[in-house]
Amino acid sequence: MTDHLAADAANPSPSSARPRRALLFSLFAGFAVFAYVLDQLTKLWVTSTMVEGERIPVLPPLLHWYFIRNSGAAFSIGENVTWVFSIIMAGVSIAILFQVRKLGSAWWSLALGLLLGGALGNLTDRLFREPSFGMGHVVDFIQLPNFAIFNIADSAVVSAVAIICILTLKGIALDGSRHVAAPRGEAAQPKDTDGV
Repeated sequence: MTDHLAADAANPSPSSARPRRALLFSLFAGFAVFAYVLDQLTKLWVTSTMVEGERIPVLPPLLHWYFIRNSGAAFSIGENVTWVFSIIMAGVSIAILFQVRKLGSAWWSLALGLLLGGALGNLTDRLFREPSFGMGHVVDFIQLPNFAIFNIADSAVVSAVAIICILTLKGIALDGSRHVAAPRGEAAQPKDTDGV
């Protein structure tokens, strides 16, 4: 009987994996909604309380609110091809949703949630802000010294990418398994984890 219990613990049944999958999906959805709502609320606050081009010191000289509208990407790259960014953000959002079913790690849930929330935050601007559908200018307002002016969606995307890089360097796969580096001449072996 103890052998049977040990075998069950080593190989959890699909029904015991369901609550864990539901928890990981809830984490993913929660962080996506948090990033998206915070981004949209701060942009609403900026557009309703500031005039475009206005600059307000917050923690001078380190932090200012500086309201601009950006038709391009970071550092105003690609200002004449706004529609390309709309397509890319829509594609990224769809790709993330396809990957969610493979989630096996809380950290990956956090990263993909932030990435989706950030991508949808700026995509909303591209689709529904002036001058036209798909060509809208993104509201940016956070200014640091010698850096691009950005918003909460940008922060969420950058944070997500940083987490993904760390997970990748640590060998933690999307499903939560850990790939350990093998000695020279041998192939790397996957190692099960508890979904780090």
